[in-house]
Amino acid sequence: MAAEEDLDKLLALLNPSLLAGDFVFCTIESAQYGDFADLQPIASYQEEEGLSLLLAKGAADTAGLAYESVFSCISLMVHSSLNAVGLTAVVSAGLAAHGISANMIAAYYHDHVYVPKDKAQLALQVLAEL
Repeated sequence: MAAEEDLDKLLALLNPSLLAGDFVFCTIESAQYGDFADLQPIASYQEEEGLSLLLAKGAADTAGLAYESVFSCISLMVHSSLNAVGLTAVVSAGLAAHGISANMIAAYYHDHVYVPKDKAQLALQVLAEL
């Protein structure tokens, strides 16, 4: 099945799904891409200030890495095109209207939204209603 680009179709087929687990964002000032691979990061990004990692909370705790907040992940199960326009904007605006922060990660097949753990159920409801 080809990736969807039409915003109306994307929203109709959004099918948000709450993943199991708790997730955290960490940064390590002196690290480089590939460091901490043993922690099996879900995502990493090399920033000027250091290496940012998205990890399972347990992995960060085991490694003694600091983090500020705990997040839940909601995957948007529609196969969205990386060229689709507006999906991130609609999702983040919908969540923002309910006071929910949205940390979006686009992967090849799906978009993933990391929301504060204590607002995950509300976020899931909001996304289901888009």
